[in-house]
Formats: sequence, structure tokens, C-alpha cells
Amino acid sequence: MVDVLAAPQQAKSDTALRTLVLISIAHWVSHFHLLVLPMLFPFLKAQLGVGYIELGFALTVSAVVSGLTQAPMGYLADHIGARKVLLIGLAVGGFALIMLGVHLSYSWLIASAVLLGLANSVYHPADYAILAAHMDEARMGRAFSIHTFAGYAGGAVAPAIVAALVGVTGGLGALIVAGAVGPLVALVLIAGGLPDASAADREVDGVHPPKQNIVTPALIVLTAFFTLLSLSNAGIGNFGVVALMGGYGASFSSANIALTAFLGFSAVGVLAGGFLADRTRRHGQVAAACFAINAVIVFAIATLNLPSPLLTAAMAMAGFLGGVIAPSRDMLVRDAAPPGAAGRAFGIVSTGFNLGGIVSPLLFGWIMDQGAPHWVFGASVVFMVLTVLLALITERSPQGDSEEAEARVLQS
Repeated sequence: MVDVLAAPQQAKSDTALRTLVLISIAHWVSHFHLLVLPMLFPFLKAQLGVGYIELGFALTVSAVVSGLTQAPMGYLADHIGARKVLLIGLAVGGFALIMLGVHLSYSWLIASAVLLGLANSVYHPADYAILAAHMDEARMGRAFSIHTFAGYAGGAVAPAIVAALVGVTGGLGALIVAGAVGPLVALVLIAGGLPDASAADREVDGVHPPKQNIVTPALIVLTAFFTLLSLSNAGIGNFGVVALMGGYGASFSSANIALTAFLGFSAVGVLAGGFLADRTRRHGQVAAACFAINAVIVFAIATLNLPSPLLTAAMAMAGFLGGVIAPSRDMLVRDAAPPGAAGRAFGIVSTGFNLGGIVSPLLFGWIMDQGAPHWVFGASVVFMVLTVLLALITERSPQGDSEEAEARVLQS
């Protein structure tokens, strides 16, 4: 009898593990692709004869497209199937980079940015819809943390991989090889049997849950929170290397090591944050504390000419603290989402990342063109302080909505 009962449980566990691994691989690709163009800024600037503000405009275009399509992709993920949406996104993102490698020009750069923005809009709605449908409730925070860790890891290794590809194949070859990763991973997901998540999965005895208002006050506050998170990190992630080289006398290699430390320890912090997310409801307070310390560290980087070892250590600590909050951030969204609307909820709040992505490339590109690289870090400090203040609001808003919902369930 014990074996009979254990077999379905083991099968469910194996399916959940396989799903988490496959989704995490896809998320790795999404963050890797996001940093391919910024890591090639020196090459693109020289080949295209443009300034950093023109290159930043390409990232803004990508963010605008992703922001406009994020919520619609959440709708598609909830209604036609998150698996289909995710596979198409991987293929489109890969094609965008391959296309630019074959036809290098500024107009093709903008076209590639449009397709990259469209591809990027699918990952959060599709990934989280599948995870919410297939992960164990008691381990949801850790599942989110592993998924986010994979994305951070993709970004962390992007500088080294792109630099290696440029050394072996040149800038154009780097674009083509990096792009080919997308469709290859899509084939891996198909071969691995990635499960789907759609409206049909939420039906009980053929009856679909009633429609609910998805745009709640809690999700609006979380969207603003995501926007500030994006602005806090985008300057360092996209312009950190050129800022350290231009304003601090850092070499290309030492600047890349510092950025890799920032991104790599962000990934480590995400794993630590997963355990916190499963053990506390004070997610907003965790975010506020981490970003308050981060603001102090980044302020030191902005104002002091740190030697290379200390710079790398400071960047690593800032990355770690930034990563710790990510699973708690995702749990706030998941708790605030109406039943059966995880794809749309994550699509809406992830628009905040895109709103930040629209502003940050132009802002930080303008800062670099004005010859003020120190303000890449200084502006990040300002956004971190604002993030701390809003984190304390998110602590109350989503949790309050959750408690009201629990009270209604008890009364009924």
C-alpha cells in the first residue's frame, strides 16, 4: 500500500524537478540575451560610428516593445498555453541576434532590438505561469529562487562568454553564436517534455473559474516597485564596465571582473533569498534592509577610487544583497495574483522592469556622453533609496490584501 501511494508522489516530484530545470534553462537564455548587446557596446560603437546615447536608444526601444507586450503575453500564456509562448520567444530572440550578425547596421540594430524586446516579454509570464501550476506549494519560494538564480547566472557569465566569442569569432560571429543558443534551447525544452499551463489547467469538472479584476492596487504598487528595482540595477549592469573604465581608470579586464562579481554574487544571493522567502512573510522589510545597505556600498563606489580588489569585493556584496530580495519579490506578486491569473499578474508587474528599461539606457547613456561616469553609480544610489521607501509600502499593501482574502475565505 505504501509503495502504491508513494509512486504517484514520486512521479509528481520528478515532473516538478524536470519542469524547474527546463524553465531555469530558458530563463538563463533570457538574461544572457539581454546582456549580449551591452557587452558588445565597444564593438558596435566602433563599427557603427555612433555614441552611447544612440546605443542606449536601442535598449530603450527593446524595453518599450517588451513593456507594451508584457501584459498581452501574460494573457496569451494564461489562455493559449505558456509553453507555446515560451518556445516562440526563445526562437525570436535568437533570430534577432543572428539577423544583426548577418546585417550589421544601425537600422538593423533597432530592428533587432524590437525583436529582442518582443522575445523578452514572454519569459516572466510564461515561466511563472508554468512554475505556479507545477511546483510544490511548500517549496514555491525556493523554486522561484532557483529560476531567478538561473537568470542571474545567465547574466553573470554573459560578459565572459561574449568576450571569449569576440576573441574567437569576432563581433559578428559573437552575435550569431549567441543568437543560435535560443532555438537550440527551444529544442531542448521540446525534447525534455516541458509541461504546459493554460486556462484548461484551471477548470474543475469542466467549469472555468469566474473572471476577476486583475489590475488590483497591490499589483499597481508592485509594478512601481519593479520599476525602481530596474532603475537601481540597470545603470550598473549595462554601463558599469564603460563607467569604471572611463571614470576610475579601470582596465577592460578588471572592469569586467568587477561586473561579473556583481552579477555572479547576485545569483548566489538569490539562492539564499529563496530560503528566506519560504520562512518569512516580511518580504518588504527584507528588500528595504538589503537595498539600504546597498545604497551605502554603491555610494562608496561612486565617491571613492577603490583599488581593484576592494572594488570587486564591494560590487560582489552589492550584487549579493540585491539578489537576496528577488524570491521575496516574486512571492509578493504570486500572493497578490488572483486565482488562475499568475501569467497576467507577472506580465503586469514585469512591465515595471520595462518602464525602468525605457528610461535607464537614455539616462545612463546621456550621463556617459556628458563625461560623468561617476554618476552611473550616483544615480543608482538615488534609485536605491527610493526603492527602500517603496519596499516598506509593498510590505503593507500586498500582505493586507492577502489577509483580507483569507478573512473572506474563513467567513464563507
